Amino acid sequence: MASSALPLPQRSSSDDCAIASRLTASAEAATGNAELAARWARGRVDDEERPASPKKYDVFINHRGVDTKHTVARLLYDRLEHLSEGRVRSFLDNQSMRPGDRLHESIDEGIRQCRVAVAIFSQRYFDSDFCLRELASIVEARKVLIPIFYGIKPSELVLPQEVVDSKTYTPQEIKRFTLALQEARYTVGLTYDPATGDLADLVLTAANAVMERIRETQQPQRRQMILSRL
Repeated sequence: MASSALPLPQRSSSDDCAIASRLTASAEAATGNAELAARWARGRVDDEERPASPKKYDVFINHRGVDTKHTVARLLYDRLEHLSEGRVRSFLDNQSMRPGDRLHESIDEGIRQCRVAVAIFSQRYFDSDFCLRELASIVEARKVLIPIFYGIKPSELVLPQEVVDSKTYTPQEIKRFTLALQEARYTVGLTYDPATGDLADLVLTAANAVMERIRETQQPQRRQMILSRL
């Protein structure tokens, strides 16, 4: 027997956009923003007027710019984006901050959000106040740390005496930096010699290690979500 049911009408993408605009207009009206509500209702809200979604970072790349920004740091940033098809966001200072961003606040937020931190140690790493403070914050936040020893041995991760003796840092800061370097020194990482090593191989190996650690951090969250639904 033939069915007497009529086929359901198909909504176009323009219909969906119109419905979304009306819903958003209602929400804006409820918050008292009459002008923006009217614009949504007419479907004429410019991109810059739409609420900006906050950036979320999965990876923080700690590095000495003068040594590695245009080599391993940037290549790793690009490789992670490619491997994840844009789903994994990495914090790399010159890629993640815009003019007008507050430097310390942006860095602190990137460290707070990240699941995995990559510390690229190089010859001039210890000259950077930012490098040392970032590393200390990463270790104190108990983030998963993947060290890359770029032209430097793990045994060389010792705060130089001139830094210890300088008047730039307080005794408490020197202690923070020393403990952070000690933690990194005894963490399994990747060692690379710029004179003989294959940079492409280093970047690929590092990116795969980061992706594996991210997947491991996601598993407990997924289990918790499943349990919460039971």
